[in-house]
Amino acid sequence: EVQLVESGGGLVQAGGSLRLSCAASGFTFDDYAIGWFRQAPGKEREGVSCIARSGSDTYYADSVKGRFAISSDNAKNTVYLQMNSLKPEDTAVYYCAAEQGTTCGSYYIPSAAQYGMDYWGKGTLVTVSS
Repeated sequence: EVQLVESGGGLVQAGGSLRLSCAASGFTFDDYAIGWFRQAPGKEREGVSCIARSGSDTYYADSVKGRFAISSDNAKNTVYLQMNSLKPEDTAVYYCAAEQGTTCGSYYIPSAAQYGMDYWGKGTLVTVSS
């Protein structure tokens, strides 16, 4: 059974940090690009970051560049999203997603990225207070 299990969400003040984790199982981790999407109330789901091939390919949305960092631990089949300098507009449910392939290319087409994902986690809520 394929599973993507997110953890690490919570409530934090603006300027603070959180680290999200996505533990994957049930598929060959190395054969997939793993990424993070987020969805705020009333907004479209957007791709935030992606990592593929142990970090040889990464993607960051412009809104998080310089503040978020994605990494993976292939031995643990886990992807992390370190989120620093958080802003109230980062408030959203964050979803982990997996797409078969070795690049983060799908994320460069924001309007379509989410439709290319093969597996999804259930999400973890991040709330940033001002």
